[in-house]
Amino acid sequence: MVKKDKDISTEEKIKEAARIVFTRKGFAATRTRDIADEAGLNLALLNYYFRSKEKLFHIIMEEKFEQFFGMIVRLLNDEDSSLEQKVQAVANDYIDMLLHNPDLPIFVLSEIKNNPKLFSSRISGKLMTSKFYEQLNELRPDINVFHLILNLLSMIIFPILAQPVITQTDAFRSGEFKKFILERKKMIPLWFNSILRTEI
Repeated sequence: MVKKDKDISTEEKIKEAARIVFTRKGFAATRTRDIADEAGLNLALLNYYFRSKEKLFHIIMEEKFEQFFGMIVRLLNDEDSSLEQKVQAVANDYIDMLLHNPDLPIFVLSEIKNNPKLFSSRISGKLMTSKFYEQLNELRPDINVFHLILNLLSMIIFPILAQPVITQTDAFRSGEFKKFILERKKMIPLWFNSILRTEI
């Protein structure tokens, strides 16, 4: 029983190290030696638990993918909330999650860029069959709904991606970035609703 607990602990230590190294360096630049060093373990032990870098990456990528898209898909599929409530919930919850995981967008998006076929059907399929998509299409059948979905996600994700540049400007050098991002919880629903009301 003790051995099993130790095994679980070692496996989690390896996975946590892999999360850090893969997020920092990406798949191609990461060596199993880097992960072993980060975990404070020898390479043989890492290979005992995870036979290859690919297998370990697949596990971590699935976790990150679910973290990045899983929450938003659940919010967009809520049967009991209005379109406006969905937008507010996405802005609130997604911004909070990204503030706690600022490296997540660049990691997931760079890996999607490197392997688009692996992710494209999963992403577009979930978004295009969501309750949110259905509600948008009913309200604005004259607009390609994908424009609206991409705009919503871009308004949330891009400022987090741009944080290293934004925080170098005079307006944000005093640590105001978090306040700026939290203000977007109110602004994004207003902007999105304005788009919905605008005639093309």
